[in-house]
Amino acid sequence: MQILTEALTAAAFAPYGDVLDATGDFRLINAGLCQRHHDRARLDFGAELDAANRAGISIFQAQPRALPYAFDLIERHPEGSQAFLPMSQHPFLVIVADSPQAKPRAFLSNGAQGINLHRGTWHGVLTPLQAPGLFAVVDRIGASANLEEFRYPQSWSVIEA
Repeated sequence: MQILTEALTAAAFAPYGDVLDATGDFRLINAGLCQRHHDRARLDFGAELDAANRAGISIFQAQPRALPYAFDLIERHPEGSQAFLPMSQHPFLVIVADSPQAKPRAFLSNGAQGINLHRGTWHGVLTPLQAPGLFAVVDRIGASANLEEFRYPQSWSVIEA
């Protein structure tokens, strides 16, 4: 059960979420010293936000993995989207699936990309490929667990294409 990595492109990743990078249209701000690539992702936190259910920014420190990479766990967050913004310029692996019954896909970032997973998208765990595995994560903060997990009966192996 092998999966080949794919380049992380906006078109290929569109069914699962948004690719966050500094490409395409922009406007200059800060006296012309900064390019603003405006509104790159749709943040979706389900029900109306209030003090108990709100958007938050967390910092994740994940242990690096290596290719080939074996996994048997995917998860999803039914109550909100989840954006991962690397705090270093190192590639990371993004695993997604249409459903637990579908063959997963594995995308390899280029080191200058983040992602925003649509609400309810099945995905693998955060998988940096070198240290530090430091990410800013924007997602829903609330009282509910907002997490569903699925374990495959047999591990998948991701290999670089």
